[in-house]
Formats: sequence, structure tokens, C-alpha cells
Amino acid sequence: MSFDRTIKIAPSILSADFANFGAEIQAIEAQGADWVHVDVMDGHFVPNLTFGPPAVKAFRPHVKTVMDVHLMIAPVDPYIQAYADAGADILTAHVEAGAHTHRTLQAIRAAGMKAGVALNPGTPAEAVEHLLDLADLVCVMTVNPGFGGQKFIDMTGKVRKLRQMIGDRPIHIEIDGGVDPQTAPLVAAAGADVLVAGSAVFKGGSVDTPEVYGANIHAIRAAAESTNG
Repeated sequence: MSFDRTIKIAPSILSADFANFGAEIQAIEAQGADWVHVDVMDGHFVPNLTFGPPAVKAFRPHVKTVMDVHLMIAPVDPYIQAYADAGADILTAHVEAGAHTHRTLQAIRAAGMKAGVALNPGTPAEAVEHLLDLADLVCVMTVNPGFGGQKFIDMTGKVRKLRQMIGDRPIHIEIDGGVDPQTAPLVAAAGADVLVAGSAVFKGGSVDTPEVYGANIHAIRAAAESTNG
């Protein structure tokens, strides 16, 4: 994975057809998705239950781009190797998920993956300041994690602060929650380069009408790029 700050669209397969994941992943990639975002929830750290390592391993053969796995679980450390074995390219843990995020990021990198650190809406940018030298990605939650389809919470001030803190380090800023053609320009202008979108990508389309996914991805990308952010 080479690093650049061009806008990347990462559809969240939490919004895909659960009975047809392989075809859904192939459809979004064929229609222009840059990454595939996989939301892992444990029903404990967040109020929902989604995918475990076996599901992620099953997705892997279908993902030709980047499999971006977002752990909304606590604890994280006992599961790092399982997600590495399942084929995650990027593994993101929440700074709120445990007392030793520095150790968690070290372990993610040691397992051969890129390391991401995520911030809930109520957590300030400063919480990751001393973790940046171990991070490849900072994920800014723009909804309270747990469910798809929520209303966007404006975190542009936090994104700008992170962009300043990151400086010239090769670290992506990812936005997760409520991203659509209306909100994408706000976060892109503030300095974000990876946009996770679930319902805004999958709405109105299916594996039989994948061109709808393509149009949705294009609309989000065009809106984000319009800012030259």
C-alpha cells in the first residue's frame, strides 16, 4: 500500500446485502471503491454485534483493493492475530477501548498490518497526539459507533486539529459516519482523505444494478474533490 492523500472512498459493507457479501464486495470494487471497510462490533464496546474473524476471512478472497477492518470491540489485543490471519490490511482500534493503546498499535504493526486508531465523537484529537508515530491512520467517528445510517456529527474542527498534528507524517485521516455528498466536502476541506460511507453508497442499488453504487461513489468523490481539500 503506497501512501497518498487523494480522496479514497471506503464503502462499509455493514450496509450491504448480508446474504450476498462476495458479490457485493466485487460490485463496489468494480464500481470504483478504493477500499472495503469492515465494521467489527462486539455488543459490548458498542450496542451492536456484527462480524468476527471467520467472516472477515471469508470476505478476504473477494477484496482486491484494501480491506480496512475497524474494531469496535474491547478488549482488542487478544484478537489482533486472528484478524491478521483473516487477512486485514489495516486494523483500527479505538483509543477508548483500553488503557494501553500504544501497546495495541505496536502489536497490530508487529502482526504485519497497518495500524489505525479511532476516536469517538466525545474524544478530543489530543488523545492520539502521543500515538501518531505508531499510527498509519486516524479514524474520526462522525456518529456514535454502533449502527449505520445515523446523522452526521460535525467534527471538522477535530479533523483540522489532527491534520495539523500529523504534519508530513504518512498518516491517513478517515471519516466514519454519515458521509454523503453533502458532508464529504466539509471533512475533505478540513484534511480528511478516506471517507467511509455505508447507506450513501448502497442505497438504491444491488448486485443486479451495481451502476447505482458507481453513481453513489462518484457523487461522494466528486463532492469531496470539489473542495481541493
